[in-house]
Amino acid sequence: MSDQAFDLISIGGGSGGLACAQRAAEYGAKVAVIESHRLGGTCVNVGCVPKKVMWNAASVAVGLADASDYGFNVTVGDNDWPTLKGKRDAYVLRLNGIYERNLATKGVTYVRGAARFLDKGGVEVNGERMTARHIVIASGGRATVPTLPGAELGITSDGFFSLEQRPKRVAVVGSGYVACELAGAFHELGSEVELFIRKDHLLMNFDAMLGKSLMREMSRQGITIHPHVVPASVRGQSGLKALWTADGREFSGFDCLLWGVGRGANIAGLDLSKAGVAVDDSDYVVTDGFQNTNVKGVYAIGGVTGRAALTPVAIAAGRRLSDRLFGGKTDRRLEYSMIPTVVFTHPPIGTVGASEAEARAQYGDAVKVYVADFTPMYHALTTRKTHTDMKLVCVGPEQRIVGCHIIGSGADEMLQGFAVAIRMGATKRDFDDTVAIHPTSAEELVTMR
Repeated sequence: MSDQAFDLISIGGGSGGLACAQRAAEYGAKVAVIESHRLGGTCVNVGCVPKKVMWNAASVAVGLADASDYGFNVTVGDNDWPTLKGKRDAYVLRLNGIYERNLATKGVTYVRGAARFLDKGGVEVNGERMTARHIVIASGGRATVPTLPGAELGITSDGFFSLEQRPKRVAVVGSGYVACELAGAFHELGSEVELFIRKDHLLMNFDAMLGKSLMREMSRQGITIHPHVVPASVRGQSGLKALWTADGREFSGFDCLLWGVGRGANIAGLDLSKAGVAVDDSDYVVTDGFQNTNVKGVYAIGGVTGRAALTPVAIAAGRRLSDRLFGGKTDRRLEYSMIPTVVFTHPPIGTVGASEAEARAQYGDAVKVYVADFTPMYHALTTRKTHTDMKLVCVGPEQRIVGCHIIGSGADEMLQGFAVAIRMGATKRDFDDTVAIHPTSAEELVTMR
């Protein structure tokens, strides 16, 4: 077996792996990317990008429902799911091609195949051995399917993007952001949706206000939410699916059942033990603050590490790693704090920093919280109403803002700028001293009392 030698090999052609590889190539490194599926990883193919297309489509549906309240005579039919899917898939395919061309432009070797470690400095792919001084594990995550009888009758978020037709009745199992986003997309595009959750509200890893407010809004929209449900099995019934629970209840008559119960590290087949790479009890690759694994010259970034599994996080970690390895920036690394994120539900959620509970656990009585709740001006004329809730979590006598949480129209776009300010150490007074932009929802963040 002949060797192909590189300065850096990225195992994975998703957002993190591509960002790391291209930044290394810009420094003059000889780089290879190994990917067994389509370039772009989860985000481009079965994640952020096609999900946002579906959210945009759902937003159009919401706007059309409000059109008559603004004086438009609009007749609205059903969404043409196959047409939407066709255009969405074509867009994703174009992005795949753009990624491949970008690698070629930067001189990065792209190998289509599945890699496995032979030792700490080499991998095998398509029967060939490839070696590198630096190997980055960027294989991402995979959707979890519970080990229950009949679980294979359901689909995951990957399967959502393969659906050729919109199902009539859908059961979504899960309370995290993936479950909530896809449940919302199904509902706004015309499916009858029931959401099954283990606890008493949604988004348990976020500030409690957000999960409770989203549950209120989704219920008002017509999504049926079943709390305190522990799935036990799934059964097929005349071509439909039935969910059975641990306490003996049956929920039946679903065309589609979607598992939105989390994601795990995509490490199957990598033979990490051949390189001696350590994983934790959840099979995530263990890394330090500089993305180093326990093996010198082997690193891990993105969803495979189990830390803040978000596309921009993987990109930032990958670029910083190459800055450090090839750009002479020896202290360059990603700070995994104050990371803003958005949940693309209707209404959307924007959040950055500590939840109120986290802040109180760390700072105790030094925490002061400001809240605002209102109906946006847009709904002054609409029959349909959605509510907006906001929260600022402040700490100490200077009231430094350590958390900002928003659910409401525009939350997705307004958060980015506020996240910059909060990361820079903004205080409540800084917000108070900023002149409000009127009339907007965002002005509430600088007028809270």
